[in-house]
Amino acid sequence: MPPSSALENFERMLAAGKDGALLRFSLGNEHLKAGDFERGALHLAQAVALDPDYTAAWKLYGKALAAAGRKVEAAAAYRAGIAVASKRGDKQAEKEMRVFARRLET
Repeated sequence: MPPSSALENFERMLAAGKDGALLRFSLGNEHLKAGDFERGALHLAQAVALDPDYTAAWKLYGKALAAAGRKVEAAAAYRAGIAVASKRGDKQAEKEMRVFARRLET
C-alpha cells in the first residue's frame, strides 16, 4: 500500500525537526492505517516518551503492539495508559484500555 499524503507530510515535518508527541502520535496512527504495526509502535513509543500523560497515545501504542503480535508489551502499555487515564480522570479511555487489556489475556 503506498504511503498516504498525510504520512508523507508528517514524515517531512519530522525530517524538518518538528518533533513532538502529537506528530509522533499522528505518524503512528498513519503507519497503523497502512498496516505497518512495528513502525507505528516505534512512533507511538516516542509519543508517550515525549508526553507520558498522553492517554490517546498510550491506547494507540497498545493497539499497535498488539497488532504486531507483541502481546506482553501491549498489555504493559495498556496498564501504563490505564494508570495515566485514571490519574487524569479520563474514565472513557481508562475503560477502553481495560477492555483491550482483558482481550489480550484470552
